[in-house]
Amino acid sequence: MLVDIKNLHIAFETKTNRFEAVKGISLSVGKEKLGIVGESGSGKSITARALMKLLPNSAQITADKMEFDGIDLLKASEKEMRQIRGKRVGFILQDPKYSLNPVKTIGVQVAESWRAHKGGSKKQAMEAAVDLLDQVMIRNPGDVAKLYPHEVSGGMGQRVMIAMMLAPDPELLIADEPTSALDATVQAEILRLMDDLVSKRGMGLILISHDLPLVSNFCDRVMVMYMGNVMEEIKASDLLNAKHPYTQGLLNCIPSLTQPRDRLPILAREAGWLNP
Repeated sequence: MLVDIKNLHIAFETKTNRFEAVKGISLSVGKEKLGIVGESGSGKSITARALMKLLPNSAQITADKMEFDGIDLLKASEKEMRQIRGKRVGFILQDPKYSLNPVKTIGVQVAESWRAHKGGSKKQAMEAAVDLLDQVMIRNPGDVAKLYPHEVSGGMGQRVMIAMMLAPDPELLIADEPTSALDATVQAEILRLMDDLVSKRGMGLILISHDLPLVSNFCDRVMVMYMGNVMEEIKASDLLNAKHPYTQGLLNCIPSLTQPRDRLPILAREAGWLNP
């Protein structure tokens, strides 16, 4: 088991209010592909950031258990977390233009990621960077390595981010909306690439997404979140037959090309779905 979380709570407190963003969720991930879906604000991304201990100091995090490969993350020091972040767990954010350094070439940035975890000379790191760009199916990787982030497309920028995260050979990859800013054709290419790399390297994957059809076709299991709670966990292949009314409501709100409707239904919500 790579990730084991039990009864995770995440809250933020202001001078006048206390907001609980995640309300006692549990999840486990092995060498598989887990999809986490739900509306914006449901707690998907904040759960992933809590696992990486990347939340601000104002976040109040409690759990009965939060472990990565048997390591107690609740007690882990910042020094210990630096041995986990990037090296053992990669985190792909949803928009590369906000994650890549605009004043450094792509090759330098991928080389820095490789060298930070594996050492070696600058020459070795750059050779490894070009090889990684080739692994993520970038044509002419040696030429692309000399470009700056603003000189490549969004799809290529996302491939560069994947290359940077794969440089240290992580055991788990967390992808937070990795295809949200891309068109449908490039989305499919990025997902095929991730699927191939995860399978070849024997990694675990947590894919955070709003796209239920995408997750149902790509992942092994799906966890559906709503307002900081887990509504349902189901095999991805069974997602279209989900039983929980919230999951059914999300599925009903998806436009259909074969059965077009004049008006999409409004998602009904019930107070009984939430934990007391």
